[in-house]
Amino acid sequence: MVRYAAGLPVVGEFGDPRVLLELAVAAEENGWDGVYLWDHLLYSEPDWPVASPVVSLAAIAARTARVRLGILVTALPRRRVQVVARETASLDVLSGGRLVFGAGLGSMDSEYSAFGEDPDLKARATTLDASLDTLVRLWAGTPVVLPSGASVAMQPVPVQRPRIPVWCPGRWPTRAGFRRAARWDGAMPTFAGYGRERPVPPEVFESVVAYLRQRRGSLDGYDIALEGTSRDPSTVEPYVAAGLTWWVEAFGWWRGGVAEAFTRLAAGPPRP
Repeated sequence: MVRYAAGLPVVGEFGDPRVLLELAVAAEENGWDGVYLWDHLLYSEPDWPVASPVVSLAAIAARTARVRLGILVTALPRRRVQVVARETASLDVLSGGRLVFGAGLGSMDSEYSAFGEDPDLKARATTLDASLDTLVRLWAGTPVVLPSGASVAMQPVPVQRPRIPVWCPGRWPTRAGFRRAARWDGAMPTFAGYGRERPVPPEVFESVVAYLRQRRGSLDGYDIALEGTSRDPSTVEPYVAAGLTWWVEAFGWWRGGVAEAFTRLAAGPPRP
């Protein structure tokens, strides 16, 4: 079964937590299944405001009751994993078990280098894998021995069991991100040569699904999300046939901004 989410930037005119909150409430009221936010510290337009996705999600969790929530994707290598563990467990409790955790490398080198962090992609990938391993062990609430030698156990634990679902991005045809995604609970593919103005052909999307199936053996209970702009249900149907489980409707300044986002959300998801 495919589900439908609103994908919201946290920059520019969307960089106001109050606006994100009202958009999320509108999504739930109009039948959407999820609300997923971007993650940024800085943006390429330096004078644009940037909202905290964690603070925004906390407000959204308190004002909604049904929609799945998440940050797609959290740039985990530039965050301290113990803080992420505390934030995500608290968000999962606050939302009643509705959180999805998207974990990636981040799209802007400057968000690392400007604050003295290593922007090297290989270093970020190594940190991402190590942080994910530590994160899920901290979620369990049982003692975890850290590199410092200290043993810690963190409470509260998330509502969801065995864990909060972890989704990882990848950029096809590069395989590294998809090898990581296959080890977790979901994948969020993007595609070289395709984007907002040029949707990926369904057969190219299907090649990602086939690769993930080959790596995992089965895709039962596994999520594959794709961001795009729908005209009507016919936009989404070929991807559903290929294995899509989440359609993330992309909103932003390039699509009429906040005003158009409210209008599109009010029209409801592109269900058949």
